[in-house]
Amino acid sequence: MSYPHINKLLFILLFLFTMGVQAQSFFDDGLNADFHKERRAALRAIMPENSVAVFFSNPVKNRSNDVDFIYHPNTDLFYLTGFREPNATLLIFSSERTIGEIRTDELFFVQPRDENAEMWNGKRLGTEGVKDKLAFSHVYLNNEFDAFPGLNFSVFDKILTFSLKDIEESPSNKPLNAMRTAFIKSSDYPQNADEVTVELYELIRATDLENAANVAQVIGKYRQYYTSVENDEVLNDFLDADTPEKRIALKERLPKSKVEIGTLGNMMDHLRESKTPEEMTMLRKAIQISAIGQVEVMKALKPGMSEREVQGIHEFVYKRYGAEGIGYPSIVGAEHNGCILHYIENDKRDIDKRLILMDLGAEYRGYTADVTRTIPISGKYNEEEKAIYDLVYKAQEAGFNKCRAGGEFSDINKEAQRIINEGLISLGIIKRGQRHKYFPHGTSHHLGLDVHDRGTYGVLKEGMVLTVEPGIYIPEGSDCDPKWWGIAVRIEDDVLITSDGYENLSSLAPRSSDEIESMMANPSILEQWVLPELD
Repeated sequence: MSYPHINKLLFILLFLFTMGVQAQSFFDDGLNADFHKERRAALRAIMPENSVAVFFSNPVKNRSNDVDFIYHPNTDLFYLTGFREPNATLLIFSSERTIGEIRTDELFFVQPRDENAEMWNGKRLGTEGVKDKLAFSHVYLNNEFDAFPGLNFSVFDKILTFSLKDIEESPSNKPLNAMRTAFIKSSDYPQNADEVTVELYELIRATDLENAANVAQVIGKYRQYYTSVENDEVLNDFLDADTPEKRIALKERLPKSKVEIGTLGNMMDHLRESKTPEEMTMLRKAIQISAIGQVEVMKALKPGMSEREVQGIHEFVYKRYGAEGIGYPSIVGAEHNGCILHYIENDKRDIDKRLILMDLGAEYRGYTADVTRTIPISGKYNEEEKAIYDLVYKAQEAGFNKCRAGGEFSDINKEAQRIINEGLISLGIIKRGQRHKYFPHGTSHHLGLDVHDRGTYGVLKEGMVLTVEPGIYIPEGSDCDPKWWGIAVRIEDDVLITSDGYENLSSLAPRSSDEIESMMANPSILEQWVLPELD
């Protein structure tokens, strides 16, 4: 039965909700103004002398027609400010300086208060709100950026920023585009050069004789994918040079520019890779919520459900705990869909056999979890499924043992790969020395404000949070006994590197095959939730 007036009202409400991407009402994110101020000071401490770092907010992204995606802030800008709105630019100076009539080491340009816009899309902080809530002293409107008194980028020895190519041309991004245009005109930003080649130029500038061959290897990989690199004379000459000395000499032919596009990213990698106690409060909650979601699905899963229904249970738990969203598109792959690493359609119905791989993470106050469990739809692993699952579990345990301060990031993956290779040989799935694609991804990545968070991938340090996620995926038609076909297992946990080892932050979710089967035998509160059938 249809109720047109109700449908119309629901449409209007939905429209207002989806359009509310440009303004994020201020809420306590658990990170106070002092935290963000300290992060700016930490960046300033590692910036080159007489330099400026320029951060632009993320653009608003269009979903379809006149509806935009829910806005998500630039995580670097949020880390440094706590600001969640679009159309903003932050300038951080390496030291205090006089700009016009003010003395400061930072300037922040934000969107203005707007009574009409706020009626539709929610309250904006404006300049006074940023001063009050985020404790900035020098905050100005974004339309003041172009002609701000005394702001002259030519006086800096280095201008540090990121690629600006992803800022979309749209009415929602008009103030952001205006600031970008003004910055490009008033700085040494490479206006016509391809930004991939610019980043490679910077890599060459930073290299020495010892690392010149490694840089050449990077350029060779980029040349396979980017026509601009393939056609660049200097990059080709660097790649083809037969001695390190000849490569270093090519630095003289690089275009001169004060703007560096890659350096700031490296600095933020170092700053963000070790989490502070304040950050750990947010991350622990995100991870615990995600682990509890896995537990509730273990209890609720029954043959005949759909992938989307399973996804809904996870995300309902997230919302129930106050998580504002998901850190990445939820992956819920039943049966052969588990072999698709980034399967996000989640549209298979009537799942009734084999396994379901569930890779999901709640986002809590900006910080995201990343927890994966693979469980039997029937409640019991069959012989082949259990063999593969227990092998992945063994590989994860071996990876955990490499999670210690002072160890190498790559050692986690090497150890997990070794265990899986030996296990696949023992099961007769591969032959010794055989190359295979049954474990095609890395075992670990950093976790924080982004699911693949900023960080270096060298020595493990206390305070790092990373995933340990070995997996085995055997698609239909693989070169092995068909009894293994369609089995896909990934086990992923989130780990904090401590002073004496590691802490598994997602341990609330059962990991071993026996523990999972035991949890799945428990009743679910959702069994009492019966909805009416649709016409």
